[in-house]
Amino acid sequence: MKVRQPFDWDGILAWLGARAIPGVETVDGRVYARGDVRVWFSDEVHTNGDEARVRRLFDLDTDPAAIHATLGRDRMLGPLLRKCPGIRVPGAWDPFELAVRAIVGQQVSVAGARTILGRIAAAHGIRPEVLSEVTVEGMPRKRAETIRTLARAVVAGEIVLGRDDLTRLPGIGPWTSNYIAMRLGDRDAFPAGDLVLRRNAGDLNERELLRRAEKWRPFRAYAAMLLWTKG
Repeated sequence: MKVRQPFDWDGILAWLGARAIPGVETVDGRVYARGDVRVWFSDEVHTNGDEARVRRLFDLDTDPAAIHATLGRDRMLGPLLRKCPGIRVPGAWDPFELAVRAIVGQQVSVAGARTILGRIAAAHGIRPEVLSEVTVEGMPRKRAETIRTLARAVVAGEIVLGRDDLTRLPGIGPWTSNYIAMRLGDRDAFPAGDLVLRRNAGDLNERELLRRAEKWRPFRAYAAMLLWTKG
């Protein structure tokens, strides 16, 4: 699969590797693996699996030139973009799995979330039909209930991930909703309440950061990735 250059394969692979769910996916060397599916890069992105899922996961349809035109001249983001000109927003293999990742990751370290997700996957799998009927153990009760509520809404067809506003569900606030949106392809989604973003943007409060981010539209998701790489 062709991809517009520059393309930071190593960067997106490192992001996915740090968050790889044990028993579900692995990053070994420069290869992403999920079950029998392999994804690797050599001039182009290659896979023996579902190309549509791979394109979404590795953000292959992005136009780096458009991102550079918008963000490259910004005093804060320009230097970060020059260090990482092929920045991508990691997508999702499965929208529901991503939503569960985001809920589990609320106020938890990346390593801690990975451990919890591995336990969920081993005990139940990460499918809405199953998680709508069980209470996930090993995490705060309210967060576990949020997962079950979301799963039930997805199963009932009341929520379409990537399209509907998730903040109407209890336990899902603006940060979680925006994080899910940006990883499901909304290039302007921006979790402005994120503490690391605010710190790396110069210790701004959320309102100040949102005001600053207006000039980063319509690529605020890529601005978020650049600010996260700074930290």
